[in-house]
Amino acid sequence: MPFAQLVLGSPGSGKSTYCNGMQQFMSAIGRKCSVVNLDPANDHTSYPCAIDVRDLIKIEDIMEEDDLGPNGAVLYALEELEHNMEWLEAGLSELGEDYVLFDCPGQVELYTHHSSLRNIFFRLQKLGYRLVVLHLSDSYCLTLPSLYISNLILSLRAMLQMDLPHLNVLTKIDKLSTYSPLPFNLDFYTEVQDLSYLLPHLEEESSAMRGSKFEGLNTAIVELVESFGLVGFETLAVEDKRSMMHLLQVIDRAGGYAFGGAEGANDTVWQVAMREGVTTMDVKDVQERWLDAKDEYDEKENREWAEQAKIRDEAQAAADAEMEDDDDLENMSIPAGGSGIKVVRKNQ
Repeated sequence: MPFAQLVLGSPGSGKSTYCNGMQQFMSAIGRKCSVVNLDPANDHTSYPCAIDVRDLIKIEDIMEEDDLGPNGAVLYALEELEHNMEWLEAGLSELGEDYVLFDCPGQVELYTHHSSLRNIFFRLQKLGYRLVVLHLSDSYCLTLPSLYISNLILSLRAMLQMDLPHLNVLTKIDKLSTYSPLPFNLDFYTEVQDLSYLLPHLEEESSAMRGSKFEGLNTAIVELVESFGLVGFETLAVEDKRSMMHLLQVIDRAGGYAFGGAEGANDTVWQVAMREGVTTMDVKDVQERWLDAKDEYDEKENREWAEQAKIRDEAQAAADAEMEDDDDLENMSIPAGGSGIKVVRKNQ
C-alpha cells in the first residue's frame, strides 16, 4: 500500500522547497520517494519530477486559447486533470510502492470550495494510497494578529473541505527571529490557545479594528475557530535535520506509515531515529532553538560542522597517503640481473 503527502499552501508558503527537502531527507533515510507536480503554473521545479501535470496541460495554453486569467486557468487545468485521471493513474502505476509527494497549486480556491482537487484526492484513495494533507503557512503570519487569524480560518476551511488526515505546518520557522518579537510564546500560536488574548493586539495593529463593528466581528471569528477545536500547527525549518525528522514522524503517525523489513542493517543515525520513533523536538525546544537562543545554537552547530569537516579531511588525507604508498610499491623496479637472492633446492 503506497503512502503519499498532499502538499497545500498559499503562494510563497514553501511547498516546492518542502517537496525538494523532504525528497532529499527521505533518500537519506532509505525511503524511495518520488515527487509529482500538480501545479500547471510551476514550470521551474527545484526537484526532479516523476510526473509533471504540465506534460498534460499548460497554464499558458489555457490562458491563450480560452482568454482566462492565471487563477481561472489553474482552476480549468485542475478540472481537466480530474477528467483525465487515467493519465495520472498510468504515471503513478510506474512508480510502484514509492512514497509520493504531490506538490499542489497555491490557489486557495482549490482547497477551500472548488471540488476538483478534492475529487482527485479521493480518486487517489481508491488507488490504494494512504494520504496525509499538509497545509503549509509561512511563519511570518505570526507577526500580525490579523494575518494569523486569517491563516486559522483558511486552515480550518481546508481541513473541512479535504476531509482527510490533515496537518497544518508553520514553515520557515528559522526566519522568525528576524521579525518583530512575538507578544506570546510559540506554543500559544501552535496550540491555538485562548485567542481572546489576541484581540487587544489586533486593535493595536490597525485603528480601523477599534470600532464596535469590527470588535464584534473579531470576537465572533475567534469564537468560531475555538468552537471547532481542530486547528493546531507543527513547525518546520526545512534545512534542519531534526526539524524534518520530527515532522516526518508526525506525518507517519497521521498516515499509519509502517517500515518495511528490509530496513535495518547499515542504517545511519537518522534512519535508526526514524525507525525507533524518537521525537527530538517539541514546541519548547523549537522556541529555544530558533527564538530564545538561536545565536548560541548556530555557533554550536558551526563548531560541530567544522569538527566534522576536519575529521573528514584527515580521513581523506590518510586514505590518499595510503594509496600513494601502494602506488610506490607497484612502481618499484627490480635491479638488473635479478634480485640478487639465490634459491637452492635440496633433494629430500
